[in-house]
Amino acid sequence: MAQKSTNVHWHEGHVSREERESRRGHRGAILWFTGLSGSGKSTLANAVDHRLHDLGLNSYVLDGDNVRHGLNGDLGFSPEDRTENIRRIGEVAKLFADAGTFALTAFISPYRADRDRIRETAGRPDDFVEIFVYAPLDVCEERDPKGLYKKARAGEIPEFTGISAPYEEPSAADLTVDTAVHDLDECVEQVLRYLVANGYID
Repeated sequence: MAQKSTNVHWHEGHVSREERESRRGHRGAILWFTGLSGSGKSTLANAVDHRLHDLGLNSYVLDGDNVRHGLNGDLGFSPEDRTENIRRIGEVAKLFADAGTFALTAFISPYRADRDRIRETAGRPDDFVEIFVYAPLDVCEERDPKGLYKKARAGEIPEFTGISAPYEEPSAADLTVDTAVHDLDECVEQVLRYLVANGYID
């Protein structure tokens, strides 16, 4: 993205990230849930958020639909708009992580390059955890919680990921969770086990 703003300078806060994390009792990070519509991203992200809250940890879910109601309400679903959608939410998630909070994002984020760019600009090398929420396309279509696949098959929704627009699976996700095989509780446990094993939480 070309920088249009001029004469702007980054200002360091008086409270460091380390101080914020010390106060919160855990480090901040971006937990990036990616997958097809209907794979279970939002359901899993919200369930993990609930568990983290119960553990006394600070977390917040940035959901794709919710963000498009406000911050990204001016964006459509063209490849260019999808890239800008992910760029903006990546910047917001980075601020949450810098504040010592777990930012859980539930976005299709279909392009591998866009997700990799968020990882590269997230801050510390391990600030970005890519969680691939996998379910086969036929399972996602069978679930179809919003009726979007039916509309896409009928040609009512152009550029629909998985049908008329591509989804690029992660080449090396930090964690893959198969929601067609495991129930929600087990999927949540897989995420929490990853966070414990990698030192994000005790």
